Amino acid sequence: MIVVTSSQIAGKRIVRTLGLVRGNTIRARHVGKDIMAVMRNLVGGEISEYTKMMAEAREQALDRMMEEAGELSANAIVDVRFMTSMLMAGAAELLAFGTAVVVENE
Repeated sequence: MIVVTSSQIAGKRIVRTLGLVRGNTIRARHVGKDIMAVMRNLVGGEISEYTKMMAEAREQALDRMMEEAGELSANAIVDVRFMTSMLMAGAAELLAFGTAVVVENE
């Protein structure tokens, strides 16, 4: 599955547009990780616990979006975007969305 943020894929031609596909995940902070984050916030630097959590959330959202596109028989997704929103204190949603398409070589 080709996944791109652009509306076209070099060397490919979109022959069919199948529609919007999306994948999301909701993640909550972990008390133990929060304690480490507070400590790191005091001395400065990257909060690697949250960086890892967000990377995992992005991958899971992408996987779910590609699974939905596969169910539509797509072989590519164009115009992919990510969005996040806070649902409640300590929990956030990460959403990946794009347009499922069928592409062929030019």
